[in-house]
Amino acid sequence: MAIKNHDSVIVLDFGAQYSQLIARRVRECGVYSQIVPYTVTADEVKAIAPKGIIFSGGPASVKTPGSPRPDSALFSLGIPILGICYGLQVMSEMLGGNVTCPEKKEYGLQNIDIVDKSSVLFSNVSDKTQIWMSHGDSVDRIPDGFHVTATTATCPYAAVEDTKRHFYGVQFHPEVVHSVEGDKMIRSFVLDVCNAKADWNMGSFVEDAIKEIRETVGDKRVLCGLSGGVDSSVAAVLIHKAIGNQLVCVFVNNGMLRKNEAESVLDLFGKNFSMNLQYADATDDFLSALRGVTEPEAKRKIIGKVFIDTFYNEARKCGDISFLAQGTLYPDVIESKSPSGGPSSTIKSHHNVGGLPEDLKWQLLEPLKELFKDEVRALGKELGLPDELVYRHPFPGPGLGVRCIGEVTKERLDTLRDVDAIFIEEIRKARLYDKIWQALADLLPVKSVGVQGDERTYREVCTLRAVTSEDAMTADWYRMPYEVLQRAALRICNEVSGVNRVLYDITSKPPGTIEWE
Repeated sequence: MAIKNHDSVIVLDFGAQYSQLIARRVRECGVYSQIVPYTVTADEVKAIAPKGIIFSGGPASVKTPGSPRPDSALFSLGIPILGICYGLQVMSEMLGGNVTCPEKKEYGLQNIDIVDKSSVLFSNVSDKTQIWMSHGDSVDRIPDGFHVTATTATCPYAAVEDTKRHFYGVQFHPEVVHSVEGDKMIRSFVLDVCNAKADWNMGSFVEDAIKEIRETVGDKRVLCGLSGGVDSSVAAVLIHKAIGNQLVCVFVNNGMLRKNEAESVLDLFGKNFSMNLQYADATDDFLSALRGVTEPEAKRKIIGKVFIDTFYNEARKCGDISFLAQGTLYPDVIESKSPSGGPSSTIKSHHNVGGLPEDLKWQLLEPLKELFKDEVRALGKELGLPDELVYRHPFPGPGLGVRCIGEVTKERLDTLRDVDAIFIEEIRKARLYDKIWQALADLLPVKSVGVQGDERTYREVCTLRAVTSEDAMTADWYRMPYEVLQRAALRICNEVSGVNRVLYDITSKPPGTIEWE
């Protein structure tokens, strides 16, 4: 969607953990990039008509029988190719070079010596620049037509190229932040070698997406489950900009939202954006279904089921609906690919509305499915959404229900809402909010003795948690300044009647998870 008029560079995925990062680096150059499985055929690539191809790294050894190989006809298309790590090795093997598996592997930081100063790939890169190595196999003979452009103390073929055929390869990973000038190398490949036009931005995306939404929807109506989160909010505003009141938004209050969140959503989207917004306060239904339940997965399933029941009950009141809009992002699309490379029909229950009843046969409308999270935030800014929403920390679909450890009751949720509001307020006051990936508070089913106002108390314990992360796959606990923790803890114990002890969680992921449940 919204890419037909843009140059692109595709990433052939050989199972690398960094494939998404490669695509993001290309997009940072202003050029659209999509990830395709290594099994893609040359004819399929011709149909995409990319300006360039990047072979990703991968965990396999090219010396292992049955290891991943791209279609050999790709090398005859006349399209520039950049091989990264495994991508270089498989390209070398297939073009007549050789790869060995030496006893000594190479992992970690190195500095490269640029031996061919005329190489386009290194035209803006300083000699001895730091790069990141992570490989077992190594090229020990390059194919005919290639020459060496960079080496390291331990790798004689750190970078090679065949300028006649526009084939380039690097043994290191330019896409990771540890490769200090890696983004410059990717930029040189994309813009100078591939001659791709740098016109991929959120301004052009909005124009293209609006046109395509209008063509797809026509005069029919679209339903959107609006949660107040970044993804659903941006999707809703984009679709509303395209088709106006043909969009109907349903906002379900599950009673587990943050403090004053329901009022904020109604005010922003109902009043400011003048959307056709249907509000369902189902707090009592959710809390009734959760009564006595303490097991985390059971709570999630109950919250999911009650949400679906509520959402579709509201949907049936909306009249004739043809499309269901969802805030699916590009990583969701990539993760839902089947092993054969085809799209899976599975909808992730944590992110989207799944389990369509038989009588509601809607088509899916997913206007954000080509975008990464940072692009969605940029799109939100382009569409005029406030910074408080656009740069909001991730928040779980089940809401505070999974941060209220143990049984979920209205009283405990109200306590947690107050704790959470104070913690986030103190982080914002200290201007730390944008430095943190996610900040949260949990209420524990544990009581402790305390002294408050010369009175002995026996109240619940809360934990505060803040982490830094790139993608939530791994996370490190944030080194919160002591004075911020002190202010937050003092206010919580003074202002929240149900809590008399505050803890700070310093567990990284792994071994822990970001959320407790």
